[in-house]
Amino acid sequence: MALGQVTVDNLNLGQGAVTEIERYFLFIGPASKNVGQFIPLNTDSDLDATLGVQASDLKTQITAARLNGGQRWACVAAPIGAEGNWSEALEKAQQQGFSVEAVVITKPVTTAAELSEMHDAAIALNNTYGRRVFVMAAVVGITAQQTWAQYVTEQKALVADLAAPRVLPVPQLHGNDLGVLAGRLAKAAVSIADSPMRVATGPVLGLGPVPIDADKIPLSSAVRSELDRARFSVSQTYPDYPGVYWGDGNMLDTPASDFQVVEHLRITDKAARLIRPLLIRRVADRRLNSTPNSMAVNTNQLMAPLRAMAKSITFNGEVFPGDIEPPKDGDLVLSWLSKTKVAAYIKLKPLNCPKDLTANIALDLSTDKTE
Repeated sequence: MALGQVTVDNLNLGQGAVTEIERYFLFIGPASKNVGQFIPLNTDSDLDATLGVQASDLKTQITAARLNGGQRWACVAAPIGAEGNWSEALEKAQQQGFSVEAVVITKPVTTAAELSEMHDAAIALNNTYGRRVFVMAAVVGITAQQTWAQYVTEQKALVADLAAPRVLPVPQLHGNDLGVLAGRLAKAAVSIADSPMRVATGPVLGLGPVPIDADKIPLSSAVRSELDRARFSVSQTYPDYPGVYWGDGNMLDTPASDFQVVEHLRITDKAARLIRPLLIRRVADRRLNSTPNSMAVNTNQLMAPLRAMAKSITFNGEVFPGDIEPPKDGDLVLSWLSKTKVAAYIKLKPLNCPKDLTANIALDLSTDKTE
């Protein structure tokens, strides 16, 4: 015999949104106020009140970032002392739960070891916390005693044999280049799949004065090109076209690697952040099993973030593309390595993007025949 029972449960199918951290950066650098604290900032923040009235590396770069970041710009600032350690501030930020897309270190580096340490720190964050970041590093600008030839030689030697694919070095040629680029990358009106080179984004704002060398020669396109070839990220101009723009966001990756520019790393990291919680929810869940139905259902569910990243918008007859091309069958494969281990293989395909355009113009000197 039994008594009738009715139970109604809510099933959590893991269909909610994942909190986005893209375009949210952590700035670490010397400042005169709130040393050792973490200060959320946005476009309304009073930087004198939060970072001190005195000029500082941190305040200068954040000011430039805010100007270039658009209406929805926001960041976290971590002021340190003049001799403070950025790595301690970064670790403390992790312990306090700050998840960011990039870490912007405003004190200029002078050695390859410092850049290597930044890359190691980025890898350690992923290993320890599952948090993916890239590091934007300020590199010293030219001094009054240097010629451009001496400066370029010095900077090329700095990164010559360095492999640090999660580090984006920015020479402080104008004094606030790092902040300008950080703001450009954080602009909500632009996709993370877009290069900072994109002219349609508009000219950079608030870039410092044009630097000159010991011979009073201003910064030239030739110097910029040489620094770009050495994997630095620099501003650029176009003759007879108003405004100052930017070049590629170069990472210190090795030749022929996939992540030599920042937009490729950003879309891969975004996909990883979206897929990771979906995998966590499937731990010890027997609904993911090796039966054909389960494999098809879970493959479809795990591809949902890729479909969202590929979503485009058509407005006024023009298509604004998503972050990646729409995924196809076979772009995500689940493979059982044992009874308890599953490996997911995922392919992302960035859209083509023109960075080198050539127009070939020919004359038509034929004589039209008249009736």
